Amino acid sequence: MSVRQEMPGRLLRLLSLLQDRREWPGPELAERLGVTTRTLRRDVDRLRALDYPVRSTGGTGGGYRLGPGSRLPPLLLDDEESVAVGVALATAAGRLPVAGLADSATRALAKLGQVLPTRLRPRLAAFGAVEAAVSRRVPADDLGAEHVDPERLAVLAVACRDAEVVTFGYAGRDGVTDRRVEPHHLVTAEGRWYLLAHDLGRDDWRTFRVDRMSAPAGTGRRFTPRTLPDEPSAYLRASFAGARYRHTATVHIELPVDDVRRRLPAHVPGELVADGAERCHARVSAESVDIVVQYVALVAAVGAGVGGDTGVRIEADGEVAERLRALGHLLGGST
Repeated sequence: MSVRQEMPGRLLRLLSLLQDRREWPGPELAERLGVTTRTLRRDVDRLRALDYPVRSTGGTGGGYRLGPGSRLPPLLLDDEESVAVGVALATAAGRLPVAGLADSATRALAKLGQVLPTRLRPRLAAFGAVEAAVSRRVPADDLGAEHVDPERLAVLAVACRDAEVVTFGYAGRDGVTDRRVEPHHLVTAEGRWYLLAHDLGRDDWRTFRVDRMSAPAGTGRRFTPRTLPDEPSAYLRASFAGARYRHTATVHIELPVDDVRRRLPAHVPGELVADGAERCHARVSAESVDIVVQYVALVAAVGAGVGGDTGVRIEADGEVAERLRALGHLLGGST
């Protein structure tokens, strides 16, 4: 193969190496490319002629790094980076509230789609059904978000798109159980991924945390999609509200539910339910005692802040009750 035929491939390899590290010593970079330092200098000059801002550094042996330029040159992305960029653009195109950015994301996604390898297109297309749920505003330290394997997400996204039954192991409170479900939607919320699916073993809708799944796999069996009880993000929020975690407390307030909801500065991690026209209760549930105590105090303060004959009653036990009693003594002694 002639030097001229080798050069385009070598320039791409050089560009890829420069994007992988902040700075390369010249001799090491030349060795990685299998060329002399003189040839390396010529290749760097060719990249500069193509508007890649390759900067030279001084010192023993010298070095090279890719710096900011006056305009954006072409970028080299591997398979995972290409899909990640595509997913981010697809999500942004439909949900960015900033004027003009959604259109820009759509144009960028179209350009990416033109050059994306055929083998990657099904994965990117499948992620088009991903939805983002409205935040519960629960402190992040109570959520304990986990990183999810992109391949696991890809399997589930394709199964949602193709209406294919999937199986997986699921780590719940009763240990790991085998599940066989009809997947319908992937939803993101609070830094976590959730799968909304109809559980065939339980003949009911279920919400699964993707980071608790193991070995999800398609079965090859297709199904006719059912109708969700609500739109995906609303259904996920409702499942959050109805869930019971390690610590739970209930605050009863003699106020209309709409009055309490309007006065609360944040969503409660639990349910706020009317008990008639003039009273309601808030069930607060979380894995953290601190979170339950903080939100119970917040809801109780709403009732106490109204004044008059407003009644507030709290039901709690265990460590939550002890912490609330200590908080009551502390506040009572400081007035």
